[in-house]
Amino acid sequence: MIRCAHSKNAAITIIFLETTISHTSLQIIRDEHLSLAAMLRSMLLMVERGPGDHAQRFFDVLRAMLFYIDEFPERLHHPKESDLLFPRVVRAAPSVMEAVARLEQDHMSGEMAVRDLQHLLLAWELLGESRRRAFVDRCNSYVDFYLEHMRVEETLILPEAEKMLTEDDWRELDAAFEKNCDPLTGKYPPDPAFARLFTRIVMTAPAPIGLGEA
Repeated sequence: MIRCAHSKNAAITIIFLETTISHTSLQIIRDEHLSLAAMLRSMLLMVERGPGDHAQRFFDVLRAMLFYIDEFPERLHHPKESDLLFPRVVRAAPSVMEAVARLEQDHMSGEMAVRDLQHLLLAWELLGESRRRAFVDRCNSYVDFYLEHMRVEETLILPEAEKMLTEDDWRELDAAFEKNCDPLTGKYPPDPAFARLFTRIVMTAPAPIGLGEA
């Protein structure tokens, strides 16, 4: 079965292939990709809808979403890919070296990109409608960038990893990724320190990530 998540303008589609996965780390990576794609789609739905009569809640939830992206994927998911997964795949399958170099560049620029979005969102909130377009345009570009990044991982890197890595490789990868425990995958309770963050996102953000108005 194929599951898809796409950007608002449908210019980029990320494809997730549902197969029997024998390695825990691969399942965790794919689950985290799906939860992040859902978060990005919900963020675009919110931006398209706009603040309406609930500006404070709108900006609060978008800030929480961007903080989640900065805090979890950028600081936990990506480093394990860069430090543990990618080097093993390149050694086993040198043909993916160019794709890995591109993904590494994405990882290096991703943290700055989400920080720029946080700044543009604050400018919109504090300075008004004159700053809205800058945030909207950058947000759309960021979502397209991120979905394309995950598409490359899903269609090029993970299949090569499944074919080429050894059982010793998988033992180390599984042990590392099992510590991630991203609650937005729906499989883990939130860390108490982040409970309020996840409650705010889930209760207010639109589907598919939250329970708010679609």
